Amino acid sequence: MKTFIQRLCFLVITVFGFNINASIAQPRPPGPPPPPPPGQISAPIDLTGTWVAIITEDWPTRMVTPLIGDTSSIPENQAAKDIAMEWRPEMDVGNECRAYGAAAIMNEPSRLRISWEDDLTLKMEIDSGMQTRYFHFGDSIPAGAPSRQGHTVAHWSGPFTQTPRQFGLGINQVNQPPSFMEAHTGNLIPGYLRKNGIPHSDQATVTEYFDVIQIADGSTWLIDVVIVDDPVYLSQPYVVSRNFKKEADDSKWNPQDCFVTNPGW
Repeated sequence: MKTFIQRLCFLVITVFGFNINASIAQPRPPGPPPPPPPGQISAPIDLTGTWVAIITEDWPTRMVTPLIGDTSSIPENQAAKDIAMEWRPEMDVGNECRAYGAAAIMNEPSRLRISWEDDLTLKMEIDSGMQTRYFHFGDSIPAGAPSRQGHTVAHWSGPFTQTPRQFGLGINQVNQPPSFMEAHTGNLIPGYLRKNGIPHSDQATVTEYFDVIQIADGSTWLIDVVIVDDPVYLSQPYVVSRNFKKEADDSKWNPQDCFVTNPGW
């Protein structure tokens, strides 16, 4: 009897021990990879440097102030049209920067100077209007009070099946990076989408996709796809693509105050 019990105990221990060991040895199914660290340390593209705007589209509305009531290419609603028709240049004397906020500043024929303020903050200086934008990686920076440039949260994104390059240069591109920066801006004060008084409200939000490409001639280009949503003054999102070419240095950097010119009639 004792021998039988001993054999039974040995069998139980052997079977259960084998099952435990087999369970331990069984590999677990792989989970999703951890997200890359935010900010400069994981940047897949280099946005730093000095860039000059190349005006390849919308020249008449970007290089001069368009006619009063000219809202071409902007999907404004009737409320915005009414405001634009009432606009006059003298209305902005003393408040000239209304068209230099985050929803419109990239339309300016300007230069950008981009650098890392710290590991989690990308700084963009704009010589037109002497404006500065900050792109915060992560949610650790509070939004603060509403402002002309608002509060921008950024992260690295991609690759996508549809990329910002489809909105950008129609030229031969090489060495295309697989990822880009996605940025979301809110917390804005009211301003203009164009210098002739086309308004955006404080509920406007701006989504941007920044991409860097090299083309066959060896030059480097920055593409910024800008999408403005405004439930108050737009009937649908306002989408544009702005192109900037990298310069060797900032010797042509020329900060200028915001200004208003008479419409180009």
